[in-house]
Amino acid sequence: MRAYIFVETKPATSLEVIKRIKSRVKEVVQADAIYGRFDAVIIIDAPNLESINEILYKVIEKDPNIIHTETSLVLSGPESLVVEPV
Repeated sequence: MRAYIFVETKPATSLEVIKRIKSRVKEVVQADAIYGRFDAVIIIDAPNLESINEILYKVIEKDPNIIHTETSLVLSGPESLVVEPV
């Protein structure tokens, strides 16, 4: 199960936050500092929703520089991206 976690951080801490999260969470596929409404986006692949919940509440949300997160769950897997010829 894949989740996109959009993160709002304290000012000037987004690079520090993603570096810390990458080192603590093995399920991180990608983590980037971004411009826009949020300061960072973290993509994780976990076996199930319980695992995502644990990662969010026991690791990510406990980071002292994170103010707010919003999580979006992917509805389908990579097999849905196969394009059939017409």
